[in-house]
Amino acid sequence: MSMRNPRHNPYPPVEGPAPGSGALTVVWRWRTEIALAGLSAAAAFVITTAAVQGMWWAVALAGTVSVPATVPAGRKWIRRHFWCLFSRHRLQRVCLETSMHTRKGRIPLILWITPEHFGERAFILLRAGICAEDFEAFAGEIAAACCATSVRVVRHPRRAQFVTVEIVRRGVALGAGAWGDGEPGGARPMEQFAG
Repeated sequence: MSMRNPRHNPYPPVEGPAPGSGALTVVWRWRTEIALAGLSAAAAFVITTAAVQGMWWAVALAGTVSVPATVPAGRKWIRRHFWCLFSRHRLQRVCLETSMHTRKGRIPLILWITPEHFGERAFILLRAGICAEDFEAFAGEIAAACCATSVRVVRHPRRAQFVTVEIVRRGVALGAGAWGDGEPGGARPMEQFAG
């Protein structure tokens, strides 16, 4: 039980409402979805124009682009990257809804999030006033928001401003001896982020 989580603190800090996000911030947080929508609209326009002009070879060529979605490996890739986008937005929402933001309402930056065999791994840059212990205190909220089994928070070994959040969806459950002791399914060491 952590006193950083206001649910466990009998004297919670008094906070004012966090200011709303600006337009540039909203565009940045939805950048992937905006790019995908733009590319889809452009592809639909090109295919429609080619079909109207009778260039069926262009329509057939565009149809081959959708082939990866018809094979199991392609569907698995799409599904895993969908969960990465979903988890990124849910992590941002948890930071906004809890006390894991600055007084000005700025949340930690999710530098990247990648699919893993157990779920997703997010590498996060913390802002001033937020630490890895805050993420550990709200691990239950993160797991619930991301529809995950559990969450593991790993602080960078040399740089306190970086934290890795591992969102476990499949396979291993926390507390089963699966983390960091060399067993299959364990987390990779943090040397990749050193330097």
